[in-house]
Amino acid sequence: MGRLVPIALTLLATAMSGCGGSDDGDGEGEPAIPGGADPEAARVIDEWSSALRRGDVDAAAEYFEVPSVVQNGTPPLPLESRADVIAFNEALPCGAELVEAEPEGRYTIATFELTERPGPGNCGSGTGEAARTAFVVEDGLIREWRRVPSEALPAPDAPVV
Repeated sequence: MGRLVPIALTLLATAMSGCGGSDDGDGEGEPAIPGGADPEAARVIDEWSSALRRGDVDAAAEYFEVPSVVQNGTPPLPLESRADVIAFNEALPCGAELVEAEPEGRYTIATFELTERPGPGNCGSGTGEAARTAFVVEDGLIREWRRVPSEALPAPDAPVV
């Protein structure tokens, strides 16, 4: 009987070590991002936004493919070098916390809560506001980053006022 107690305690400790650390069911200990997007795309977007929110522009830039395309209320802009990618990330005045990632065709539509961040720029009155961006993520890298309206779009047959 004396040998069974240590074995039982070991089994109990092993069983308990897997409890309580995850709410996503993927076994990796990280919570799932709501919205149903591809988990890998959501992970890349979340890690990019976390790096930017910390003010680590170089780390944020590592999540972009070269070349890639960005569109932030402008015509599409090609980023053709690592320096272009760093300059784009530096130019974003806000940090962002990913709150939802939804699939939409080849895109993942990410909804963020804007935050201040260390480094250049000032989020100012944008802090706490929502922003949405459409991403194409392939092979663990961002190939397209396109800002999309935060408000709901009218149905295609809705009258334009």
